[in-house]
Amino acid sequence: MLRIHFTPDDLTRIRVANAPDPLWEITFSLHRLQTSQGRWAYAAWHRTTRAVLTGSRLGAAVRRVLVPMLPRARYWPDFLSPQEAADGLEQGFAAILDTPPARVAHEVGLLARFVGAPDWAPRLTERRPREELVRVLRAYHEAVVAPHQDRMYESLAGERVLLSRAILDGGVAGLLTDLSPAMRWCAPVLHVDYVEDRDLYLDGRGLRLVPSYFCWQAPVSLADPAMQPVLVYPVHSTRLATPARPEASLSALLGRTRAAALATLAHGATTSELARHLGVSPATATHHTTVLRDAGLIMSKRAQNTVLHTLTPLGAAMLYPPSPGSHLTTSGQPSSFPPVGGTAPIVPLAPPVTHVPPER
Repeated sequence: MLRIHFTPDDLTRIRVANAPDPLWEITFSLHRLQTSQGRWAYAAWHRTTRAVLTGSRLGAAVRRVLVPMLPRARYWPDFLSPQEAADGLEQGFAAILDTPPARVAHEVGLLARFVGAPDWAPRLTERRPREELVRVLRAYHEAVVAPHQDRMYESLAGERVLLSRAILDGGVAGLLTDLSPAMRWCAPVLHVDYVEDRDLYLDGRGLRLVPSYFCWQAPVSLADPAMQPVLVYPVHSTRLATPARPEASLSALLGRTRAAALATLAHGATTSELARHLGVSPATATHHTTVLRDAGLIMSKRAQNTVLHTLTPLGAAMLYPPSPGSHLTTSGQPSSFPPVGGTAPIVPLAPPVTHVPPER
């Protein structure tokens, strides 16, 4: 259990990311490749990514460089998730390159102690090896994360809509109460289901909330409590841009009105809003949402006197089926740190660490 302790000043200094954090998304996308848990929610992305990485130099570099440094485990180095990445990928990379060697050595030592570090990791105290690491991170982001950036932005936009509703209806307490099923607000402490038992005292520094597209179920915070506090957590569900009209095949499967309801809920809507949009009675709208919810296509969440409906990943997948052959390829470049090469399939990239809980 992670207990985040707020002061009155901290409650006025809560901020929500207005764009996906590229380095956190790199980390969590790597975690999605290291386990089958939650794979159904990213099925199209997983197929595309496997096609991009399998047998390529980039795939080999990811397996040899990125997975050991960003394992799906209880710890990975904080310096690979710098706050500067909130301003963009290049700013984040610059922060990694500028990390003081003493801090790099300390965090690599923690990685070795808690999880196990590759034998080349201590050389990251030198700038040249960190430049090689950044080069692989950049290539991975370009090939695997960036092609899905529109979907990530839409997902975050939908999350901010939900959070705006929560804070308008219930104030800061409403915001903190509705963040995630893995969190419970008991003023002045936010209780977070976590892989270890610890306390985080904000002490007036505030808290940056980072909804993440690739984060699955378990929220994550930085390991070092002295750093600017951040809490990364999964978006409520996948939210994509609403199509102009449902595909004919979807209408044939669900019925025209129910298919239109599913499309309408791509950005979230209450029962009354859905009824107005469809031109039906609230009772009829309730019937349609019940059927869609029972089929696993939407999720419904009560907020005081209203019920807000949003898509589940399965519902989003029905609205947005993957396009055949729509994957980005990359030639990659050989790296001198560590050597890359080989053609072995890379997914799953590595077995998950079994002696520690599976997320930090």
